[in-house]
Amino acid sequence: MAWSCSQLLYGQSEKQKKLEAQRQQILREMKQINALLFSKKKEEKSEITVIEDINYKVSVRRNLIRITNEQANLLTREINANQREISILREQLQELKDDYAAMIVKSYKSKSEQSRVMFLLSSQDFKQAYKRLQYIKQYANYQKKQGEAIKAKTKELQELNIKLSKRKEEKQKLIEENRAEKRKLEEELKQREALMAAIKADMSKYTAQINKKQKEAERLNREIDRLIKEAIAASNKEAGNTKSTGAFVLTPEAKVLASNFEANRGKLGWPVSRGVIKGKFGKTRSLADRSVEVNNSGVKIATERNAQVKSVFTGEVSKIVIVKNANPAVIIRHGNYLSIYNNLSKIYVKSGDKVATGQPIGEVFTNRSTGESLLDFRIYKNDKKLNPEYWLANY
Repeated sequence: MAWSCSQLLYGQSEKQKKLEAQRQQILREMKQINALLFSKKKEEKSEITVIEDINYKVSVRRNLIRITNEQANLLTREINANQREISILREQLQELKDDYAAMIVKSYKSKSEQSRVMFLLSSQDFKQAYKRLQYIKQYANYQKKQGEAIKAKTKELQELNIKLSKRKEEKQKLIEENRAEKRKLEEELKQREALMAAIKADMSKYTAQINKKQKEAERLNREIDRLIKEAIAASNKEAGNTKSTGAFVLTPEAKVLASNFEANRGKLGWPVSRGVIKGKFGKTRSLADRSVEVNNSGVKIATERNAQVKSVFTGEVSKIVIVKNANPAVIIRHGNYLSIYNNLSKIYVKSGDKVATGQPIGEVFTNRSTGESLLDFRIYKNDKKLNPEYWLANY
């Protein structure tokens, strides 16, 4: 039983570590959200942008509350398992004490040297006397071992009680933190409701703006897709391959670069020093108007005004994308992988430049009407879109 409890506690402890790591990650994200989206410098933001920011913050806070609840529930199970193990240890300790007490009484009754000598002298022969002497030694050793066992069980019980006390403190702290987070969540939901009520009459206007942005994004997507296909065809033609495969034909050097890029999945540095992923990859609903569907080819990273954009990995600038009525983008090639940095105000590089990991390549554009500084960051393998969240390292 003690073994199974120990195994259970070990498994719970490992899960608790993972949950705590997730919680700390969310807390860091929340800190970034407050610094980047809710600082005094962002007061000029439009109401619709504020609603989007609050919605994003609400979703992150709900996730934080969920993780904290999981931790508290896990601690409850761990506390219960500890209490069961303490009960088992107390029973074992009592049995040891009862056995030891009976042994001491028996030993006391025959403790005198005279009785021991008489016990030995009453032996029928030398062999029996030797055996009785060995028995006396073994009995003394057994007494000593029983005493040590009681001492060890007592120490184990004390340590488990200390651990139980700490777990109860941890659980109470988590519960208090969760209550505080729920109060903040309620305040944010009230703030969102007030803002939504204020702009309800103009919601059709905002929906039209969102749809317009989406159409502009789709136009940019088509242009980026066209340029990538052109780059693949041109690269393959240069390599002597004229077949339309939709994939780069790689030189030995490019294969090594692609392999190194792939090996860094989940470990790539962020393209900005400070940022939070406000827009997720793929099809999502608009944070302001849930009836509007948004399709992102990458992730939207909210960052600081005039933030420098950095290359996430060693590579070569494949193309500077210039599209009418849109901000420029930089495409960097890493073998058969591409990283794309869109919505820039300044560009420091040109096509054909070799860039190193972390090298600044431009600055993020800040929208004056919304107050947002959003980097549209994408990753492709050949002409296939990938989710950048799976590639970037956790903050």
